[in-house]
Amino acid sequence: MMERNKAIFLDRDGVINHDPGDYTYALSEFHILPTVMDTLKRLQEEGFLLILITNQGGIAKGLYTHEVVNEIHDFFLNECANQGITISDIFYSPHHPDFGESLSRKPGSLMIERACAKHGIDPKSSWMIGDKQRDLIAGEGAGVRGILLPVNGDLSTLLPEILATNLNPTYS
Repeated sequence: MMERNKAIFLDRDGVINHDPGDYTYALSEFHILPTVMDTLKRLQEEGFLLILITNQGGIAKGLYTHEVVNEIHDFFLNECANQGITISDIFYSPHHPDFGESLSRKPGSLMIERACAKHGIDPKSSWMIGDKQRDLIAGEGAGVRGILLPVNGDLSTLLPEILATNLNPTYS
């Protein structure tokens, strides 16, 4: 039987970086929250793959471009690498319901399902961390349990629950 990976799926705005309340329009507005790096490092040490799952509907609205999103993600990947943290993948949906429907946009689970298939992830050993119900609904749709963080909350406060469950997984 093939060994399956466990993962932490992370929403971006409000979980990884400060959510200003609307959109993060530019790299100059992307500010990583204080406990994120230490928490990601600890989760990686516990054997979790780290994967970003984010809606970027501002692209569909014409507020910013794929290039801006990629610039922000490249910056984040470099900041993580400087701390010895590997982000295994980033999935984002450029769609917005005002401009058409997409199965990839959260609360749809397609981004998480794609990540599970691509990286051999066991959904039952994984978590979706988000600051909105749609993040948790997306996780549930892929068989991944969710955990809600307040917008711009302290990511490290979730470690005890994740690590306790990691030692004794009972999710079904």
